[in-house]
Amino acid sequence: MAREIAAAIRIAAPATKVWSVLTDLPAYAAWNPFIVSAAGTPVVGKRLSIRAQPPGGTALRFRPLVLVADPEREFRWRGQFILPGLFDGEHAFRIEPEADGVRFVQTERFTGLLIPITPASLFERIQHGFEAMNRALRQRAEAL
Repeated sequence: MAREIAAAIRIAAPATKVWSVLTDLPAYAAWNPFIVSAAGTPVVGKRLSIRAQPPGGTALRFRPLVLVADPEREFRWRGQFILPGLFDGEHAFRIEPEADGVRFVQTERFTGLLIPITPASLFERIQHGFEAMNRALRQRAEAL
């Protein structure tokens, strides 16, 4: 079984600025209301250290593997809870150029044995976290 979450927003900034903000992981603590701390190098094959705090939820720490780091286009990782196959998530950030900026799309596809018994409220909190992060990313990228 799988569960998907997505949130998109228009950002009036060029892809270069959005990419710069998105991949400056140490700066997340200063602006990101959802991924409240992040460390590592956004390079394919590297592991990151992420602490996500869904609104109204408990902070989650995980060490995802970078799958895609295509400058100004896509940043994607795969993380897991405890063991592979229990509660895995493939998180993607896509930057789609438009005439007056970009469309930023954040998605996550959850799979694993625990998905059917995971409360819907967790996925709702994550959805709200995506939306809050997208708004904060827009504010930061447009201010640069």
